[in-house]
Amino acid sequence: MVNSMYKKNKQFLKYIIFSIFLIQIVTNNIEISYAEEFTVNIPFGAYNPELNTPAEVWYAPPIINIKVGDTITWYNDDQEGHTVTSGDSAGRFGWMSEKQGKFGEPDGFFDSGRFMPNNSWIHTFEDAGTFSYFCTFHPWMEGVVNVEQTIPEYPHDATGKKIEKLPVIQFTPDKLIEFDITWEPNVIKTFEKTKFIFQTYDPKLNTNLDKMKYDMIITQNGKILFEDSGITQVGGDFRNFIFETSGPIEIRFQNIISGGTSGIESGAREPVDNPIFRTVVFTTMVYDNPEKTSTSEIVVQPAQRMDIYYEILVGAILIPALMLLGIIVFMKIRKSKKLSSSKEVKSSPV
Repeated sequence: MVNSMYKKNKQFLKYIIFSIFLIQIVTNNIEISYAEEFTVNIPFGAYNPELNTPAEVWYAPPIINIKVGDTITWYNDDQEGHTVTSGDSAGRFGWMSEKQGKFGEPDGFFDSGRFMPNNSWIHTFEDAGTFSYFCTFHPWMEGVVNVEQTIPEYPHDATGKKIEKLPVIQFTPDKLIEFDITWEPNVIKTFEKTKFIFQTYDPKLNTNLDKMKYDMIITQNGKILFEDSGITQVGGDFRNFIFETSGPIEIRFQNIISGGTSGIESGAREPVDNPIFRTVVFTTMVYDNPEKTSTSEIVVQPAQRMDIYYEILVGAILIPALMLLGIIVFMKIRKSKKLSSSKEVKSSPV
């Protein structure tokens, strides 16, 4: 009986292990399927710089467009050895004239070294950009690889983890404030205005928290790109920004403290001894915009908020009212003085 149960449990355990292994294989295949493989041929006659060479191009195709993660294989169908070296070549005639003695200037991004006829060289491109390359032995041979960044259709954090749902929710370390943020568009691109929309809540009372002060800081590659302070309203708050460089960004809100009295009572309005307990951090990615390389759009921030509107409104009403009251008091005092002086004139002897 015991042996029978042991055998069944052992078989069940083997089944579980096999299932996990199968899932890993399928997952790996799915990830690999996103990358594509391309071919570039070095045709016969590429070694010859003369105009009547049988080779129509030095690398076929001479310009190739791929995406980050794709792989290119160069096949040498010529009768001499060649290289695939990133950098600036001397050109078809340059190596014989103003660049005499120079066979090009490699930039170090990639270099195949010399590979002989009927051999090949493979390279996977992990970075976006435009890469010119040439043969160090035959500097008239030139080619270009355009590597485009793959832009996902969904937002994710700086580590690549998909954000399943916006807004993203964080809690301050003291657990007294829930901070929600979303951004539009959800996938951020360079030279395109991004609106960050955020709100503060009391997670215990499940109510919105208005009049909460904060400092907002956006950094990229250790550099502060944007810094501002504000105070939240019942409907939340927002900021606009246009990024000029792609890469991961960090959106930090710190010093989140009460900015005044409100009809919404909360423990979050109590004084804070250590500001570190009132900080939340969000991350996401900025991608190169394939359609824009610059922008003339002016970013406008919400310079005036509701609390400022109320103060302006009160001032606009109170100041004229005080001025009017002062004029009325002044007129009454002046009138009373005139009456007093006239009575004194009438009572004086002739």
